[in-house]
Amino acid sequence: METINNPQELQNLCLMLRNDGKKIGLVPTMGYFHEGHLSLMDAARKQCDVLIVSLFVNPTQFGENEDLDAYPHDLERDSRLAEEHGVDILFTPARDDMYFEDHCTWVEVPDLAANLCGKSRPVHFRGVATVVTKLFMTAQPHIAVFGQKDWQQLALIKRMVRDLNIPVNVQGHEIVREESGLAMSSRNVYLTAEEKSVAPNLQKGLKKMRDQVAGGETDPAKLKADLADFYAESIPGCSVDYIEIVDPENINILKKVDESALCAVAVQVGKARLIDNLLIKV
Repeated sequence: METINNPQELQNLCLMLRNDGKKIGLVPTMGYFHEGHLSLMDAARKQCDVLIVSLFVNPTQFGENEDLDAYPHDLERDSRLAEEHGVDILFTPARDDMYFEDHCTWVEVPDLAANLCGKSRPVHFRGVATVVTKLFMTAQPHIAVFGQKDWQQLALIKRMVRDLNIPVNVQGHEIVREESGLAMSSRNVYLTAEEKSVAPNLQKGLKKMRDQVAGGETDPAKLKADLADFYAESIPGCSVDYIEIVDPENINILKKVDESALCAVAVQVGKARLIDNLLIKV
């Protein structure tokens, strides 16, 4: 495995690889790999000649008082794991390599960023869309694989690629969970043992909502109120950022659950902001 820090060096190499007919796969990450990240690498590895994994904690998607400086990292461990999973190039740029001091160009998809995480993290998706565009321009991938735990992010990137005619096939990969049902996340390391024991109730609550819908309940207000009550009882001390039922493609909030519907939640459990989602009607 080769490690590259310089964006121009990576871009030059990838342009040559494309010219030679090589199919490039990209898995963008912020590092501190867990089984979810590794599953994305494995999925991409099967589809490409050259697999690139980017490891970059993107400062522009963090707002004030968020965990940018505390975000977990272990480059030596991540490098070993990436190599074990068949990664050909690990791209590890510094912040100054990705953003010039006078950087002033942004990519935004405002319609898809208006709800869910975009409400409480207003600069987040502007930072995501911008850095992913930069990674696409740098790595020149044919395919890029993202996890479905960040469903809104995936939908936003797919729309961005469509609207800007970016020649990359964006793929979503199913959520990888711990045995308990808790969605894997780098931020799970913030959880205490007690918090980790109750955090799986995020998914249990989503499944309860799906069962309610299967039983005929179609009122989002009723469904969301019941889920909020369940979280208050089953995850002591948690703070709900949002519970929403949305269209899976355009992330618009639904007034009735009579069509394809996704329930997405964000809940603060101790120091960890946890997100999860489930298709409750297909």
